[in-house]
Amino acid sequence: MDVDDIDSIAVLGAGNMGHGIAEVAALSGYEVTLRDINEEFVQNGYDQIEWSLGKLAENDRISEEDADNALEQITPLVDMEAAVSDADFIIEAVPEQMEIKKDVYSEVQEHAPEHTILASNTSSLSITDLSEVTERPEQFCGMHFFNPPVRMQLVEVISGEHTAEETLSVTEQLADSFDKSPVRVRKDTPGFIVNRILVPLMNEACWIVSEDDATKEEVDSTVKFDLGLPMGAFELGDQVGNDVTYHVLEYMNDVLGEAYAPAPLLEEVVEEERYGKKSGEGFYDYENGDGAQIPTDVGSSEIKHRLLAVMANEVGNLVGNEVAPVEDIDEAVMLGAGFPEGPGKLADETGLETLVETLDERLEQNGASRYEASDYLRDRAQEGGFYDEEADDDTVEYEMIRVEYPGEMVGQIVIDRPHRMNTINIELLDELGAAIDAFESDDDVRAILITGEGEKAFSAGADVQSMATSAEPLQAIELSRTGQQTYGKLESCSMPVVAGIDGYCLGGGMELSMCADMRIASERSELGQPELNLGLLPGWGGTQRLQHIVGEGRAKEIILTANRYDAETMADYGFLNDVVSNDELASEAFELAADLAAGPPIATQFVKKAMLRGWEDTDAGLEIEAQAFGHLIGTDDLMEGITAFMGDGDPEFEGK
Repeated sequence: MDVDDIDSIAVLGAGNMGHGIAEVAALSGYEVTLRDINEEFVQNGYDQIEWSLGKLAENDRISEEDADNALEQITPLVDMEAAVSDADFIIEAVPEQMEIKKDVYSEVQEHAPEHTILASNTSSLSITDLSEVTERPEQFCGMHFFNPPVRMQLVEVISGEHTAEETLSVTEQLADSFDKSPVRVRKDTPGFIVNRILVPLMNEACWIVSEDDATKEEVDSTVKFDLGLPMGAFELGDQVGNDVTYHVLEYMNDVLGEAYAPAPLLEEVVEEERYGKKSGEGFYDYENGDGAQIPTDVGSSEIKHRLLAVMANEVGNLVGNEVAPVEDIDEAVMLGAGFPEGPGKLADETGLETLVETLDERLEQNGASRYEASDYLRDRAQEGGFYDEEADDDTVEYEMIRVEYPGEMVGQIVIDRPHRMNTINIELLDELGAAIDAFESDDDVRAILITGEGEKAFSAGADVQSMATSAEPLQAIELSRTGQQTYGKLESCSMPVVAGIDGYCLGGGMELSMCADMRIASERSELGQPELNLGLLPGWGGTQRLQHIVGEGRAKEIILTANRYDAETMADYGFLNDVVSNDELASEAFELAADLAAGPPIATQFVKKAMLRGWEDTDAGLEIEAQAFGHLIGTDDLMEGITAFMGDGDPEFEGK
């Protein structure tokens, strides 16, 4: 079976995950049946899809026509036979209880066609056990989406003991067709990848408080502002649902042993039905209190090392047991949990030897089995880290960006953090500077094209979450200066720069686009400087560059109102050189960069230098212009240009 053979998809369960998966499938052009046990449940799921599609259209993420077409693709049903009898692929998303799921598959088995692949959206239960309820375990796998499926990029594709390679391959292709990022889980293990990292992290946070080693606020401050994760551990627990975390831990405890025993604090909040946001109260009070109010400055290195050590140990368990390589683990956790870096990278940055020492000290102090360091973690600590160090120190390794050479003397920089809306942090600034230097020294590159990975964002701005760890005034000043210097390097580089803007271009992302010589955007793009809404101001040159591009009045409007603007408006303001259809953005941006790359490189360099200097001092700009004019008169490029002009041909400039 091939993904091209899949026309119809049945989604079983119309709850939050089920109706979200059905919406994703319908938006991707598949015929979808959405089934639940009664009319009320299935209709509620259908209504939620209709509302969600309406919001996507209202926010210009899809067209009204696409929303209408997607809704027409979905048929809500209660009868199981009608739901699955023509399905090529079935995704089960019923409540996370083994017996309920087994009952569903027993019924599905009676009506599903022989060729149909069965996939469970379980977040932790055994794929092998579920598959053995059916008569086709080789056609059974896990397909774990993350909530909400419409927004979250990750899909864990999980192999059971009996799953055929063809089944996994088709499921990965299906996830790709949904515009999702599949990560394979090679062995059936509780929690798979993301929950296997997150749930022990949240449990260890509870143990720290249960044992009076720190307060809840100290733990969450460490997680959010010292580790730089999107949420504090207790804040995350409240978001996920503390009952969900508890049940996953119970299952892990049953299967994997005492190391996964729930902490007393977690048991307490579940017994008191303080499940988190959905119940109005969890570790924080959302009904009568202010919710998660996390202080920025009460974290500690001791808590940080303890939590990192637990996560690193889980990475060691997963890699050592061949569940997934560290690169896939890091990708999954970044996509599924929004980590700025994966747990493997975070552990390497602190040092695996330090983290193993932390585990050993904890084990000696209280003997808890959760502190028993895995053999693989110990081995990698001796080798220096989960990742092997590159032998060639001259080779630049990019993690936040991609550097590509699409041809026509164009060098392309792709901001590659789609899981974080391509937001910009200090590490990305460093990589951007290195990429500019590399292009400047490459004689085969004569123009730079900057784009963002995916269609959601060119860049949604600075990664404020991770930068909050540098909240001290002196550190913030240095951060601003670093951004200004890197952006200044791009602006003043010798070759033309094109920004291909697709999706959100906000804050620091818009400031980056200001450094380009020309900007082209898709119709769906949104631009703006929202910093004032955060009590900040554009800190990477935006207060200066924007007024040179659109004039002082428009610049003040954009910055002081902190509004978002559509692409057509920004073109009218003179910020964008062109607005093209969404499908044409990539090709049009490259074509523009290629056209500029074909120009005379020496003359182009002087034009940029004269104009940039002229912003500050018109007389100085004019002097550069005069000197450049004299220099260019004697170049081979001038003769090439004149010869081509007289012969009505295209010049081939060599920069001589």
